[in-house]
This record gives sequence, C-alpha cells and structure tokens, in this order.
Amino acid sequence: MKIYNTQTRSKQEFVPVEQGKATIYACGPTVYNFFHVGNARPFIIFDTLRRYLEYTGYDVTFVQNFTDVDDKMIEIAKTGDMTLSELGKYYIDAYFEDAKGLGIREADFHPMATKHIGEIIKLVKKLIENEHAYEVDGDVYYNVSSFANYGKLSGQSLEDLQAGARIDVADIKRNPEDFALWKAAKPGEDSWDSPWGKGRPGWHIECSAMSMKYLGETIDIHGGGQDLIFPHHENEIAQSEGATGKPFVNYWMHNGYINIDNKKMSKSKGNFFTVRDIAEKYDLSIVRLFMLSAHYRNPINFSEELIEQAAAAMTRIKTCRENLQFVAQNGSDQAVDVAQMIEGFEKRFKEAMDDDLNTAGAIGVIFEYIKDVNLAYADNKGKASAGQALEALDKILGILGIEPKDDSVPDEVLAMVEQRQAARAAKDFAKADEMRDKIAGLGYEMKDTPEGVKINKK
Repeated sequence: MKIYNTQTRSKQEFVPVEQGKATIYACGPTVYNFFHVGNARPFIIFDTLRRYLEYTGYDVTFVQNFTDVDDKMIEIAKTGDMTLSELGKYYIDAYFEDAKGLGIREADFHPMATKHIGEIIKLVKKLIENEHAYEVDGDVYYNVSSFANYGKLSGQSLEDLQAGARIDVADIKRNPEDFALWKAAKPGEDSWDSPWGKGRPGWHIECSAMSMKYLGETIDIHGGGQDLIFPHHENEIAQSEGATGKPFVNYWMHNGYINIDNKKMSKSKGNFFTVRDIAEKYDLSIVRLFMLSAHYRNPINFSEELIEQAAAAMTRIKTCRENLQFVAQNGSDQAVDVAQMIEGFEKRFKEAMDDDLNTAGAIGVIFEYIKDVNLAYADNKGKASAGQALEALDKILGILGIEPKDDSVPDEVLAMVEQRQAARAAKDFAKADEMRDKIAGLGYEMKDTPEGVKINKK
C-alpha cells in the first residue's frame, strides 16, 4: 500500500515500524459540543484506514484522543450548568452515539487529557531537561528556536511561520512563536499540581504524551484534518522529537476541507451543521457513503443535492442486495458462475485502496460489480451462487464501514402477504386487494414474479 505522506509530499510504500503491525494515532474532538460534519470526515477516513489495514492482515492498534480541557470548555464550565468533568463526559457520550450512527468503530484506546496529567508533566520535565522548554511564573513554553527542524511538516521556514502563525503575544515568552506546554492556573479554573505550581496542560502536549504511552516513541501513521498541520502537528513533532531524539511519525496523513454549498462552514454564515442536525433528515450511513465518495485529500462540497445523490447510490446498493437475497431463496437452479467476477471485484478494490486509500475509486469498483451482478442475475437464475455474490459485496462494504440500513420485512407484513396469497388462491379478490392496501399503508410494495412475491420498502 502507498500512502501520501504530508511531510515528504509524496506517495510512499507503507512499511511499518514492526512487521505485521500498524500503529495509528488520529486527533479526536475537543468535547465542548456535538461534533460537526467537518469533524466527521477525519473520523470516517481514519476508521476506514484502520479497517482496510486489518483486512490486509495487519494487527492494528488505533488511538483517538479526547481533548477534555481547554479554554472553551473552561469558559462553559464557569457558567455553572456543568462542571468541566461533567461537560466532558456529556459530549464524549454524545460522540460515541453519533459515531456509531456513522459506522465508526471505537478506537482501541480513547485517552482523555485530564486522565494523563502525570504523563504530560513527565514529558514537559524532559523537555526542560533537554533545554527545549523553559518556565516563567508557572507557565512552561517550548522554545521553538531550539528545534532545528521546526517547520518540516508544513514545509515553511521558521521566518514564514512567525509571520503567519496565530500566536498569543506575551512579554514573558522568549520568542513570540513559542507555545505553551503548561499553563499556570487562573482564579476559578480547574487545575492540577505540577513542579511549576497549579495549572493545566497546553493543547499540543497531550497528543505527544498520549501517543507515546499507547503506541511508543515512533508511530506509523498520524492523521487529522488539514487544518491541524500547523500549528498542532508541527508542535507535536517538536515536542516529541525534542524529548526522545527519535522520529515521531513515519507517515502523516491529512484530509481536505469540507465546504457547505461551496462556502466555508461557519456559524456566522448559518451553514454550520452537526452530525445530529443531519441525522434528523438522513440515515448516517448515507453520510458515510458520501464522505468516502471523494478522495480523502481532496476538498469536498457538502450540499443537499449531493447528499441526495448519495442516498440514490445507497438505494442502488440496497436494491442489489435485496435482489440477491431473493434469488438465493427463490431463484431457479440454472447455474451462474460468479467466482471470476468476485475475484476481479476484490482485485480492483484492493488496487484502488492500495493507491493512497482511494475510497472514491473503490466505490466506483463496487458499482461496477453491482452492474455486473444485476445483469448476471437479471432472470432470477443462479440460486446456488447468489449467496456468494452477496457475501462478496457485503465483505467489501464492511471494509468501508458502509452498512445499509436494515430494511428486512417485518413478520407482520410477511403474514399479510401470506393472507393475500391465500385470498387470491381462493379467488377472494376483494380480500386480496384489502391486504395489498394494508401492506402499502405500512410502507411496502409487492411485485408478483414467476418465482414468488418480491417485497420492498417504498
């Protein structure tokens, strides 16, 4: 598999630190609100990467953190409605609920910043010892000028970064671009004891400390949104390599931005959508299909029209599955050989995914397969092999985390179908029409075929 490495700006063959194993760290949410559609994209992308590496035989360890202390959370906690820990727990629980709807599996570890204060303090102390950090009045800052390779991820010189960085101007810092590793406590804030007095960690340090704890000093893949390249990931490199002297990450992966109706998403523009907002109108499996229909490094435009197209694509998948299920139960015994079709399907899928996780190409392969399957089983023949064709489709959909919503027909509807068939056999057509109307009223439609009645959700 080849992965586009942000640091080298090229596709590189994936060679893990330890043969047969793969370690992934993906930046998770700051838990002060429900996560929005922009957050959803990296969560889906790196969940898919994990699934695919497992499919190809790797033993994957996947870590995604929760930032459960930061300025926004502290301000919200000051209102008195919830404590900092209560606020974090509320939105972490909400994250898992919304992520489940998107088909996102739980990580092997979901570390929280507030549960790793000891590891963070230990790392800050190490950076001070290595003369990469300094303390001033209870604050600890990383001295960016002490790290010769600062800027290697974003590809800019330190002078360029100084000009473009969003920084807090503070006279106590040696250089304006230095960033906080530890922040001295302000009155009324949640804080923890440290060698520099009561305080709390800066944003960047938590990911270095937690990735090292769970994945070691050098990890295979680190992922996140494009907006995290600078300063967050740049600072992670400086911290981690400044402490260990070893490469921190071998492959950096970053997904492109999401626009809403061709405009940047923002609350002020009124085009800000949480996943919960979208779930009120669309099944979230459709949102996942939509997200994977573009290459992860490309920007993606989120619009109602495009979501409707994804919904239509999901209907094609469901219809194919329903047809295969029907043939497997009711089809003729005329043989359909699908072995070669399945082999080609899986080969083309793997070729797409091995090319820098090209999910857009992979989904194209899925619909080519659906077209071939629909033609092969158009006459309801191939009862013996339809199950194999369906199993192959479901396996590939599962690797992408696309699981069509279960539209199986309830027992109540099946019973009505039997009553209708009995009425027709008895030539009680009034009763048969009555049962058809009742079935339609429950949202199902029937189609009489030589092999039996096909029932579909309308």
